[in-house]
Amino acid sequence: MTPRRKRLYVVLGILGGVAASVALAVMASRDNIMFYYDPSQIAAGKAPSDKRFRIGGMVVKGSVTRKPGDLQVRFVLTDFAHQVPVEYTGVLPDLFREGQGIIAHGSMSPNGAFVADEVLAKHDEKYMPPEVAASLKKKAGAKPIS
Repeated sequence: MTPRRKRLYVVLGILGGVAASVALAVMASRDNIMFYYDPSQIAAGKAPSDKRFRIGGMVVKGSVTRKPGDLQVRFVLTDFAHQVPVEYTGVLPDLFREGQGIIAHGSMSPNGAFVADEVLAKHDEKYMPPEVAASLKKKAGAKPIS
């Protein structure tokens, strides 16, 4: 084997190794990506029914219900065009309240409710998660967001 051919095999081997590692990294990250959907997209059927995703919007005033002595909470999220019921079992963030923007991570249940396993609330009265602010601005009749 000539030195030139040997170098060619080494370069091809290195390129093959890099391609394999990139392919593995892309396949591994595909499972960890969580897409964001607003209530209008969920109502239109654009959200996956079998995968986890994020939903964001404003908590509808008067929609938060709790069972006494239980950690289960139900509330409704809106983007001022559509509403989605959300079920969550756990301790809500201290800043969670009605009329406030939140993002929840979870998946859709067969009964049409979003089952959250994590709820994130804004950290002060001026901040709103960028995805929520953008989707609310797009909706007709949305309140101005500062």
